[in-house]
Amino acid sequence: MNRFFRHILLLSLVAVVASCGEYNKVLKSSDINYKYDYAKRAFEMKKYTQSATILQELVNVFKGTERAEESLYLLAMSYYENRDYANSGAYFKNYYQHYPRGQYAELSRYYAGYGYYLDSPDTQLDQTETIKAIEELQSFLDFFPMSDKVPVAQNAIFELQDKLVLKELENAQLYYNLGNYMGNNYESAVITAKNAIKEYPYTKYKEQLMLLVLKARYREANESVDERKVERYRIVIDEYYAFIGDFPDSADREQADNIFKIASNFVNR
Repeated sequence: MNRFFRHILLLSLVAVVASCGEYNKVLKSSDINYKYDYAKRAFEMKKYTQSATILQELVNVFKGTERAEESLYLLAMSYYENRDYANSGAYFKNYYQHYPRGQYAELSRYYAGYGYYLDSPDTQLDQTETIKAIEELQSFLDFFPMSDKVPVAQNAIFELQDKLVLKELENAQLYYNLGNYMGNNYESAVITAKNAIKEYPYTKYKEQLMLLVLKARYREANESVDERKVERYRIVIDEYYAFIGDFPDSADREQADNIFKIASNFVNR
């Protein structure tokens, strides 16, 4: 390592040590103005853990003062930038509930929802955070329909809704795979898929859901006792027309047509 780089490294180490030393000094200080100035500098320097730790103490001290609003928003943003979306969401909500017309009300509503969006889990897990994200982002759209962040919020909502639909599609597929094991799971598959379509009619998974309904109705009819087959195959035909009516050029059209032929032949024989 040449002398220049050794010098740069030494200066960097000195800066880090000095910074840590000041942070420890701030923590022990009783001067709230000094603490607040440092917290703001720490935030600007992207030391979000430091700023959050100090602001956590100061927001209670500043209640009822002119610094209360800004300190609460900075605390929420510190958690947000540190990717602690559960805490940031709670403090953003605290902010816009206390300051509905405040300087940071628009951003607080937006970041509350967008943080939950970023924290939304895979479909295999509980979707409480996904639902919370949709609710917060929709609330943001309701309060600030002219915001420049509206397109981002709308796209996030669509993505979150599709995640909920995908979970329902997976549930419906599971029922379908169970078939008649310990009951008529085909009916459960149909109900689950149709409820998802009803709640989210513009989902990108609509075609898959409708095809699953058609297949479930076909399997239900095919595995029925003889006296119920005609009735159930008629339902299959209805579902076929519904499917091709919405998706005439579906990649699964051939599969749907084969199901229709079998159902029609049985009904018309």
